Amino acid sequence: MAQDVTPVRTVRLGKALGPAPTAVSGVVLLLPGGEEVSSRRPSAVWAAASVRGLGRRLARAGREEGLAVHAVHYRYRGWNGSEAHLAADAAWAADEAVRRYGDVAVCLTGVDMGARAALRAGGHEAVNSVLAIAPWLPEEDMAAPPEPVKQLAGRRVLIVHGTNDERCDPELSFRLAARAKKANRDVCRFEVHSDGHGLHQYRGEVLALAEDFVMGALFGRALSRPVEDALAAPPPLGLRMPLAVGFGTSLRRPGRP
Repeated sequence: MAQDVTPVRTVRLGKALGPAPTAVSGVVLLLPGGEEVSSRRPSAVWAAASVRGLGRRLARAGREEGLAVHAVHYRYRGWNGSEAHLAADAAWAADEAVRRYGDVAVCLTGVDMGARAALRAGGHEAVNSVLAIAPWLPEEDMAAPPEPVKQLAGRRVLIVHGTNDERCDPELSFRLAARAKKANRDVCRFEVHSDGHGLHQYRGEVLALAEDFVMGALFGRALSRPVEDALAAPPPLGLRMPLAVGFGTSLRRPGRP
């Protein structure tokens, strides 16, 4: 009796979002959300939906700097325990960015389970920054090792989380940030007060914060005063930085009036 053969699945990068730069000098890899356990393959539409708006904004902001933005299309919808499929796919995507564009800096930008993948794969040699939005993190278990953070040393890291997130516990991202800060001073975390998992209530502010961080991390643009202050502040202050209403409308940057 013939046995069913499971098709080999491959991870891939989606088409570059937004206007294409004439020469690429930095890459953002967008890591969509996922599930804790699932062997299903996410559809291309599903994969891009949660990151498309952010990707287009970053592509517009970084066009003159030579920014390429790609969504990562996973092999599986699920993290799947020790297999950590989404993190492995994120690492492959960083390899692919280097293969396509050469020696360029990469920012891993993830939401939900994709944010966990971004943090886990942040140690890739091409990655210089990680943006984790509303990260899904496992409950702390005394019998299991905690989420690793040492791989984030030498990277600039920003975590953004809504205080009313009922899907992904914001306290878990605070605890991870506190551990990461001990190994890497360039870690900060912003809290979006009263907002939920999708961060819809303050979407404009979150997008502005993401743009500010990514352009600074990849291309050396001056960071806004709140981000500079969050990175410099000792814990817990820099890890519970409130995202101000209207952030992005009148940013004051260091050295500017």
